[in-house]
Amino acid sequence: QVQLVESGGGLVQPGGSLRLSCAASGFIFSIHAMGWYRQAPGKQRELVATITSRGSTFYGDSVKGRFTISRDNAKNTVYLQMNTLKPEDTAVYYCKREVEPSYWGQGTQVTVSS
Repeated sequence: QVQLVESGGGLVQPGGSLRLSCAASGFIFSIHAMGWYRQAPGKQRELVATITSRGSTFYGDSVKGRFTISRDNAKNTVYLQMNTLKPEDTAVYYCKREVEPSYWGQGTQVTVSS
């Protein structure tokens, strides 16, 4: 069965960095576009970044220039490098297989606070 398992979240100070990982299994990872989304308390889930099977990327306006999405098809893993973190980046971050039927991971909490 399809599984997406996120890791790498935690507590970080403003200006700091984190790298999230999403390990995929149960499908041919290399041919699927993948995405990262986030949901803050009381807010709707929003797109953070996506990456196609060929490595083309797209970013939400709020993270452009600070976050980088990448993938390692040999490891069936998609990453989100987050730099210059701000308190407003605090959210649960989810990995998603973009192509229908879509699948979501369970999420990993990122908290940016001093």
